[in-house]
Amino acid sequence: MSTANLRCRGITIRQPWATCILAGKTTENRPRPWPWRGWVLLHAGQKLERTALGDPLVATAIRGRELPLGAVIGVARLTDCHPDQGPERCTSPWAQREAHHLVLTDVHELALPVPAKGALPAWKPSRDLVDQVLAQLPHLRPEATS
Repeated sequence: MSTANLRCRGITIRQPWATCILAGKTTENRPRPWPWRGWVLLHAGQKLERTALGDPLVATAIRGRELPLGAVIGVARLTDCHPDQGPERCTSPWAQREAHHLVLTDVHELALPVPAKGALPAWKPSRDLVDQVLAQLPHLRPEATS
């Protein structure tokens, strides 16, 4: 599958938060706004945030799941980024107050994590990495991800 028309970015997220996105977490919290909209590779960073494992919301989301580190574990569409608008407007249980909320939709989990180096903030993945990811998601066509 050709990636000539593919435009995407990578987003590195610490575990267990990255796996929570695969399990239905649609809000990723960041300290600053992001101008990028479109497809993102969900990259699980090298570090596990152990204190988060005690959060009941997190524990429920990751129950029975692996927590891969240093790998792309899925893809999602980043459709919006907005500052926190308070609990009455930002109703997601995952939304942190006083953060910018990245809104993720159309999440697709990879059957096999693809080892990769990430970066902060967003990063441009290599064509080879994108090809490896798309090989596991044949239903996603490059024209659908541009």
